[in-house]
Amino acid sequence: MSLVLNIDTSTDKASMCLARDGACIALMENANQKDHAAWMHPAIQQLLDQAKYTVHDLNAVAVTAGPGSYTGLRVGMASAKGLCFALKIPLITENTLRVIALAARQSLNDGIDKQHILLCPMIDARRMEVFTALFNPELQEVVKSCAIELHSNTFSSYLDTHKVFFSGNGSSKFQQLTSHHHAMFLQTDYSAAHLAQLSNDKFLGNDFSDIAYTEPMYLKEFYTPARK
Repeated sequence: MSLVLNIDTSTDKASMCLARDGACIALMENANQKDHAAWMHPAIQQLLDQAKYTVHDLNAVAVTAGPGSYTGLRVGMASAKGLCFALKIPLITENTLRVIALAARQSLNDGIDKQHILLCPMIDARRMEVFTALFNPELQEVVKSCAIELHSNTFSSYLDTHKVFFSGNGSSKFQQLTSHHHAMFLQTDYSAAHLAQLSNDKFLGNDFSDIAYTEPMYLKEFYTPARK
């Protein structure tokens, strides 16, 4: 049996999930992005208390490594690494976009031919920029994670040959730009419960990250209004 704490603070809504063998047994969410750091550690204790476990029962900690909010990624990664170091348990990291793609895939109707689609999660990266990637139905990257500025012809070559399902808090920007008949937009929420499904696969495969050297995947420089 695996007991994994899953942490996601990479976007505007943070969440944490305690999962047993990949199944969520307790979940907490926080919609106040500015409060993620203060919320996190009391929430971890509440999760454990709710499920009647202690931190010493944990077998691993999983965290979304990015892309996403610069500050949020640092908060989540630092907390996950600190717990793993103190408890001497493995660290598991996962691409935020892949987690969103999983949530989108699970929201699709059973009647959709999932062998001929692509999944395109998008995370708001300010102005008309997004963090994005393209995944096939097996959640393998077709286009690697990147930060791009959206235009009306973004991903046009893929849209000509596939139905592409766009999701995530940045996808509404592209919805305003495209009228392609293969562009589908999903209002799909994701949480650390989706991360738990992916982290369990990595736990079973001993696919762990180096606690000392793993860093968040920022994809672009930190933004501040003072920067020219």
